[in-house]
Amino acid sequence: MATKAELDGAKLDFDGDMSYGDYLALDAVLDAQHPLSADHNEMLFIIQHQTSELWMKLMLHELNAAREQIRHDDLPPAFKMMARVSRIMEQLVHAWDVLSTLTPSEYSTFRPYLRHASGFQSYQYRQIEFMLGNKNEVMTRPHRHNEKRFAALDRELHRPSLYDEAIQLLARRGYTIDASVLERDWTQPYKHNESVENAWLAVYKNPNAHWDLYELAEELVDLEDAFRQWRFRHVTTVERIIGYKRGTGGTAGVAYLKRVLDVQLFPELWKVRTDL
Repeated sequence: MATKAELDGAKLDFDGDMSYGDYLALDAVLDAQHPLSADHNEMLFIIQHQTSELWMKLMLHELNAAREQIRHDDLPPAFKMMARVSRIMEQLVHAWDVLSTLTPSEYSTFRPYLRHASGFQSYQYRQIEFMLGNKNEVMTRPHRHNEKRFAALDRELHRPSLYDEAIQLLARRGYTIDASVLERDWTQPYKHNESVENAWLAVYKNPNAHWDLYELAEELVDLEDAFRQWRFRHVTTVERIIGYKRGTGGTAGVAYLKRVLDVQLFPELWKVRTDL
């Protein structure tokens, strides 16, 4: 007797054909969790970080594309890509809620098995930071042992950031931007510049005349806002689980993460709110 699924036309035989699991390579994805301890809670820790890395892969995909669109003065697609990245960051903020169910006692059971492995060494996170303008050559060094990862980080270190491309666009649109900004050393972190602040101020004072630049500015602010929340939730989760212990990667742990919170990626876009 035929099942309801068969009567509804559902495909049941995938011999020689591509299934859902084949398309998503689920065997490889679901077989990638290898706890080193016998503790039940280590699986949560592994999956939390693996899924975060998958989301970061998508963020890099979108940010790279958005930067190219801005470089070619094609802003509407860039707006969609940047908005998507902001929503991904919101997803990552909520993901910390799951990890926060891990108590200090539970984490301390398997933490020694991590040895020196740490989220500090996430090369995709560093790529995102570099792409958003927080450049630091020192952060490439933990990846020298892996030629492919190091090369990807080094390329990003030497490229204009997303914000650098937005500033280049301002100059192409006729705003006066200091040459020291337009021709700066891309390997250095971006610093506030008055000519850039004046350009954004002009945009904000007359948004209807510069609507696409105005929208670009707001998408950038949304992006940094979401990034700040993601980093803040990271700090509070780490403090909740390990307090002020040093990180497994050798950093000062929560103290280091709190210092990172003070980094401002797009300073003129925040300063212009006071200027208006």
